[in-house]
Amino acid sequence: MGAETVDVLLSVMITTMVMVVLTQLVFIGPSGRVPVRMLLVFGGLGFLQDALIWWLLSWLAPKISAMHVEGWGTILLAALLTRTAVVAASQLTSRTEIAAD
Repeated sequence: MGAETVDVLLSVMITTMVMVVLTQLVFIGPSGRVPVRMLLVFGGLGFLQDALIWWLLSWLAPKISAMHVEGWGTILLAALLTRTAVVAASQLTSRTEIAAD
């Protein structure tokens, strides 16, 4: 791996760590299957949260890594993709509790 590949890998790792930590600190989303109306509310609030996190990353990333986020369009698209993946994953996996004997 060349120096450029390592910089890209480091940028992705830092971005992932920031997203995971901030998303876990302020978790907005269902913990299982929910009605469509509540899913839209969770999705909208989560989209706002993800957009704010990507906005923070667009400001923070050039200071600590090689990542660069350009413009509001990129921030909103990244937030939409992130929230869509989170909502889809939450709907595909339902929380099941194992009953103790």
